[in-house]
Amino acid sequence: MDSSIFCRIDDKYVPLYRVLWIAATPHFCGEPDCHCEGLHEVALEGGESVWAKFDEKEKLLQQIEEWQGGEEY
Repeated sequence: MDSSIFCRIDDKYVPLYRVLWIAATPHFCGEPDCHCEGLHEVALEGGESVWAKFDEKEKLLQQIEEWQGGEEY
């Protein structure tokens, strides 16, 4: 079990307790200048968001489940 309370998303170490929700599907808006296409939004408290690659999203989900006692839903 990873005992850290931080998860690395892109170049940021995010405390797990700040995560409010994680998008199940990747972002797609079709805007030509969008830098988040294909990434999963991770909403944080305080109205902030970070954008995670698929493997970062999966690792974050695993870390939150372990941090909360490993219960499967």
